[in-house]
Order: sequence, then structure tokens, then C-alpha cells
Amino acid sequence: KKEIHDMVNLLIVQKIREMKGFKTTNVTRHMVFMGNPGTGKTTIARKLGDIFKHLEILKNGHMVEVDRSALVSSEMGKTAENVRKYANEAMGGVLFIDEAYALASDIEGDYGQEAIDTLLKIMEDERENMIVIVAGYNDLMQNFLDANPGLRSRFSKFIKFLDYSEVELYEIFELYCK
Repeated sequence: KKEIHDMVNLLIVQKIREMKGFKTTNVTRHMVFMGNPGTGKTTIARKLGDIFKHLEILKNGHMVEVDRSALVSSEMGKTAENVRKYANEAMGGVLFIDEAYALASDIEGDYGQEAIDTLLKIMEDERENMIVIVAGYNDLMQNFLDANPGLRSRFSKFIKFLDYSEVELYEIFELYCK
């Protein structure tokens, strides 16, 4: 929560500075969410889209959710086309890539690397028009970030989502029951 609040506050300050004609730094808004399934990564990505729309950072704030199966094709050249298709759908909002680590593969003939390389170019070219959030397990996301020398630098926030405690799970269960 603190990291999200800090980031939103920074964006608000930058928005105010821009409106008053002061210089602002161009901060990339792409993020990496790391954690186990069920820790809220997808929910927070969706909420961030709403926040960025409200702050007029994104035009629509909608979220397009994809994974490896949507992006990677077995046909040469088709993977880049798939990545561009989903990126275009996400313009004005958030492109959320779940289990992004699955794109980083050492298997010969696999087009996951093509997806990463295409995504890298889009992230740079369209950083004002969309936000890319990649998500997955802590350790496996490190492999993904190492898949291209320029990939890690494209992300401004690396947020670790901790597992819920038994007490927190009980409180969530109580809310659902109510």
C-alpha cells in the first residue's frame, strides 16, 4: 500500500508542477508485481488503471490482461503481431501480463523472446499512452527481467506482494460472508 501511495503522490505532484508550468521529470510508469498467486496482483493492477484515469494520466484506465498463451505463437512473425494487437487494445490503459516469466525461455524455436523484444520497443515508444505491468513469482520474474539487457530499466516500480497471514485470510473470509 505504501509503495502505491508514494507513487500516486509523486504523480500528483508532477501533475501539479506540469499545470503550473514547472519542469517535471519523465518517469516511466511500467511496473513489476512479484508474488504468489492470490496475493492481489491482478486486483491492484486493475485499481491502478482506475487511479491513473482519475489522475488523467491514462485516457481510459481499462486493463487488458494477457499471458504467454495470448502473446506467443508457434508461427514465425505472428508473436510480434499478437503483442502489438494486445498493446493496441491496452492503449489509454494498462497492459497486464500475468506469469510474464513464462515468456523467457531457453528452448530453441520458442518465440517468447520475440514477445519480450517487441514488448520492450512498445513500452518505450508508448510510455505516455499505456502502462505495462508484468506479474509473476518472485524468483522467476528475475529470469524474465534478465531476458533482455534493457528490460529491467523500463520498469520504475518493483512491488513484492506478500502472502496473507492466517488472520488476514480469516478477515477476508468474514468480509465475503457479510
